[in-house]
Amino acid sequence: MPLTMVNTGETVTITGITGKDEVRSHLAELGFVVGATVTVVNSINGNLIITVMDSRVALDKSMAARIMVS
Repeated sequence: MPLTMVNTGETVTITGITGKDEVRSHLAELGFVVGATVTVVNSINGNLIITVMDSRVALDKSMAARIMVS
């Protein structure tokens, strides 16, 4: 399921990232890699604040929809 469907406070594991190579590379630089665990801190109108690798990152809903989790 896409990261946009995760509830606030829930911790999930990244299973895949879709999109162009540039997008996947940018997300990898932020710590969004397959196997990483992420926690949704807050969701406002589909935009998310995520904790990944001990850092908080804000993602808009189009970018968050590219990250598949389980």
